Amino acid sequence: MRTIYILWLRQLKRFIRKRASLVGALGQPVLFLFALGFGLSPIYARAGEGDYIQFLAPGIIAMTILFTAIFNGVDLIWEKQFGFLKETFVAPVSRFSILIGKTLGGATIAAIQGVIVFLITLTAGFRPESLAMLPLAFLYLILIAFLFAALGTTIAARLDDMQGFPLIINFVIQPLFFLSGAIFPIVGLPKFLEFITKINPLSYGIDGMRYALSGANVFSPFVSLGVLIGVSIAILFVGAYQFSRVEL
Repeated sequence: MRTIYILWLRQLKRFIRKRASLVGALGQPVLFLFALGFGLSPIYARAGEGDYIQFLAPGIIAMTILFTAIFNGVDLIWEKQFGFLKETFVAPVSRFSILIGKTLGGATIAAIQGVIVFLITLTAGFRPESLAMLPLAFLYLILIAFLFAALGTTIAARLDDMQGFPLIINFVIQPLFFLSGAIFPIVGLPKFLEFITKINPLSYGIDGMRYALSGANVFSPFVSLGVLIGVSIAILFVGAYQFSRVEL
């Protein structure tokens, strides 16, 4: 537990020192929120679907969490290249503890940024359906952060340089985001796209958060929680295996 706490705290301190990265990470979600939100609101309203900001805000929060959490893996690759990870691995602790510590650190940072974007959505006119449901929304927020922080760490365990990570972002993470229901409804899609959205774990995270914040959902909230928890556990097992094969 002490190792997990130290690794978690170290990542938080590094995040606090990099204030510019916090501001930079907020640029894309704010642009999506205001440009898409206000740009497409009239069309969305004329289609009889209501207020687009109410629909979009949970997806933008999830987008912030997704990209912040997945980039948790970049720190791991950096530590590999410069030998800092070797110092951690030679300590008399299990590699699984190291994996958990780094995952929790990345998830905490992603969750903090998600909360900041949630507050920004309020300035854009978003209003939660019920304040009593906010704890459930933050639970989904934390689960999304943990899942993708674990995924980022697991992917990074297989990479030896930074060049491969942008390829992962372009060919894996962006499709996961765009086919998750973050910026458009996932009902009424062509069959093959509907199938992809149903096997995409982010779809369940966003749908659960949208249910808690706006009262709208496609999947059962319990199914969404189960999928997020189950996939997180599976990724941790894969991550533990990948960490056991890391050679420094």
